[in-house]
Amino acid sequence: MVYDFIQSIIQSSFFIKYGLIGLFLNALLSSVIPIPTELTTSALILGGQNKMAIFIILTIGSIIGGFLAYYIGYNGTKLSAKLGRTPKKEHMEKSDVLLTKYGWVLIFLSPWIPILGDIIPIIAGAKKYNIKKFVIAICLGKVIKSLAIVFFSSVILSKFF
Repeated sequence: MVYDFIQSIIQSSFFIKYGLIGLFLNALLSSVIPIPTELTTSALILGGQNKMAIFIILTIGSIIGGFLAYYIGYNGTKLSAKLGRTPKKEHMEKSDVLLTKYGWVLIFLSPWIPILGDIIPIIAGAKKYNIKKFVIAICLGKVIKSLAIVFFSSVILSKFF
């Protein structure tokens, strides 16, 4: 059921159709389930949306999504199971080892790591990782990634369109 919903969102222009609100939802959900924000961002830039507004909405949605992922982990497997977001055991173990070894650096880089990066904030919550370090690392990581997405999308799209 959840998989079908995700597929319908990815295959349709759902996020693009709703503009900045769609981008916010895309950014929020992409922190918990792997839905790329780059397509929505690029479409909005091509559509003439204000790049600063795109950056701000993308950043806010991504940060809230990171906090949501931490909360899911913090409240354990019950909430994860309800949302259909129980990480695979091998991903859990690998992320747990990496989080123990690299801590805030891994959280900072997690927005850039496909699939496994979505699980890292959940595991940080489950491990009750220091919330101050988590907030600083996830906010910085999400801001830099959002800036890069908007900047590089703008540069690449201006070359071709």
